[in-house]
Amino acid sequence: MAVTMNDVARAAGVSLKTVSNVINNYEFIRPATKQRVLDAIEQLGYEANLTARSLRSGKTSMLGLVLADLSIPYYAELASDIMKAAWSRGYRVLVEQSGNEAEHEKAALQGQFRSLTDGLLFIPLALDADQIIASSGKKPLVLLGEYVQDPRLDMVLIQNQEAAAAVTSHLLAGGRRRIAVLGARDGDETGSNGLRLRGYRAALAAAGVEHDPALVVPCDWRRDGGADATARLLDSGVEFDAVFGLNDAVALGALHELLLRGRKVPEEIAVAGFDDIDESRFASPSLTTVAPGRAEIAERAVELLIQRIESKDALAQVQQPHAAFELRVRQSAP
Repeated sequence: MAVTMNDVARAAGVSLKTVSNVINNYEFIRPATKQRVLDAIEQLGYEANLTARSLRSGKTSMLGLVLADLSIPYYAELASDIMKAAWSRGYRVLVEQSGNEAEHEKAALQGQFRSLTDGLLFIPLALDADQIIASSGKKPLVLLGEYVQDPRLDMVLIQNQEAAAAVTSHLLAGGRRRIAVLGARDGDETGSNGLRLRGYRAALAAAGVEHDPALVVPCDWRRDGGADATARLLDSGVEFDAVFGLNDAVALGALHELLLRGRKVPEEIAVAGFDDIDESRFASPSLTTVAPGRAEIAERAVELLIQRIESKDALAQVQQPHAAFELRVRQSAP
């Protein structure tokens, strides 16, 4: 038979109301009384009915996280960091994959998933700012990523342009002059791809190196995308002496294709990425990349969202902090 609140009350020698107050973290309870109730809960193995409690209090202590695809290493590692940050603050995290589809993103903002959480961390790739604002309701929302940037929305940002410029400058300092960029189209201006491409161009310009559109190759931000883009470059006859994958998965795919084709890395072609996923350290050769401050992003995003949840000031000023980045120089581009 399941343990009830009445069982806890009898074991602790207190009223049912006192047990309820302890479970709901009522502040005006004597420490000794609270400890007796907590001890009884532990000894009896009582599990509170969180659904009923959330209906009464209007609070679930759950955060929502909506992202495109957990099979993308950066998203998986970011989700892990977010869960750790939430746990340390007494919250849990529900994760929803949107598949980069507007219908799924909108459903996460409005549907049952939203009702189960007190606030939402959202990486939008299909909806624009107006659509997000129109669909998000009254519960707090913090954006991650750079596809949407709007002064009306809380968000935690990566220094995409500055970090990409740092990677490119490092390759240039190593004597590379024909740096291929994988994962963008030459006309991209917005989102992570556009911002990273802008940083690449800025570093070329600062070094007096002419930008060649033939070196900008679009591809999916996956290993197979990077491998395919590199194969197309090699087959085209376009000369290049370095590859900058706009995320590590692309760079690792490029690295694989280059080695498969018998190209020496970094002697002939240097390779660099962006994100510093765990796999980048264990590649052979290990991958030079930029760490965009993933742990800081998770901490600041969770902290900001919980502040919004627990604050009564709905009109507090919008916050848009940037996380610090760090260049990680390894064997693929020393």
